Amino acid sequence: MLETRHELPDPSDDRFRLRPGEILGIIAFWAFLAALTATGRLLDPRLPERPEMSSALIALAFIEYAIWAVLTFPIIRLVNSLSRDTEGQWRNLVIFAVVGVVIAIGVDQLLGMFRRHLLPFPPRRFVLGPWGNLIRFEFLDDLLVYFAVLAAAMARHYFLRYQARVDETRLLRAETAELEARLAEAQLAVLRTQLNPHFLFNTLHAISSLVDRDPKGVRRMIARLSELLRHTLEQSAEQEVPLERELELLQRYLDIMEVRFQGRLEVALRIDDGVRDALVPNLILQPLVENALKHGVAATEEAGRVEVDAHRSDGDIVLRVRDNGPGPSTTANAKGVGLRNTIARLEQLYGAKQRFALRAADGGGTVAEVRLPYHTRTAR
Repeated sequence: MLETRHELPDPSDDRFRLRPGEILGIIAFWAFLAALTATGRLLDPRLPERPEMSSALIALAFIEYAIWAVLTFPIIRLVNSLSRDTEGQWRNLVIFAVVGVVIAIGVDQLLGMFRRHLLPFPPRRFVLGPWGNLIRFEFLDDLLVYFAVLAAAMARHYFLRYQARVDETRLLRAETAELEARLAEAQLAVLRTQLNPHFLFNTLHAISSLVDRDPKGVRRMIARLSELLRHTLEQSAEQEVPLERELELLQRYLDIMEVRFQGRLEVALRIDDGVRDALVPNLILQPLVENALKHGVAATEEAGRVEVDAHRSDGDIVLRVRDNGPGPSTTANAKGVGLRNTIARLEQLYGAKQRFALRAADGGGTVAEVRLPYHTRTAR
């Protein structure tokens, strides 16, 4: 069973925590604003040119933005924690507003205290005391700063959440593709387990039919069958093999069939040299030839002939197996286990890029044709 491992990003996990680079960036940002504000105040022509005034203005600028630098971190943490609840958005907005008013009033009162102690002539609005500043809504400037920090924290949070979901989507797609590949591989394995016993049964049946008539030929067939089984077992895990190796397997099968048909079988292989290294499905030719022998050669009183052709055509490799039997009128409904599994394997391996056809041949007989994308191990 597959475990459900992929959920919506949790705002409390490590992906939403501040990284060292972000912490340094926040500090640098507020330090830059402090330096910029201090420079602007020193260059203000309306202020008296007094050393104690200048030092006080510089100190106040850095104190103010140092306070906001410290407050930035809990504001980001607050956003990460409250944004977990997507259903209580209105409640979150109320909390953000209340917290903002409290922070703005606190910062305003704290800055007023520093101004009264540092400035030799504090502005009149700071002489009125804390309640006077509160009644005059002097904290609104700090409230705007709070909302700016809050907006930046929310932008960061939703960007990280979006990035986390993109990563989750990529992972899910990769796992989906892997599961589809495993499913296709499992289905191909099932088809192979159906195909090999079917082939083995037919070969043993052919051997049993010659036990009394040709003992020497039976020994040859058993020897070829052992080689064939060893060859098949050694390559059972491979879905595609070079055509050259597939032809070696086919030749062992044909050696068995030549003994069975007792001189009534003629085989012609016409294979272009340029396609011998092309990859084809493992055990693709044997069921096509077996079908030609069963429904073509065995159904005619004349000497049987099977032709196997392989060549390139328009970027594909074309495999043809032709017999001189009675034709497709008797084979149209004769797709047994071998052909059915061959068609299913082609669909699993190549999808819409493959073609399989069973039709009448010019001059009599039947042609089974397979068209596949041409590719080699190097190209793949």
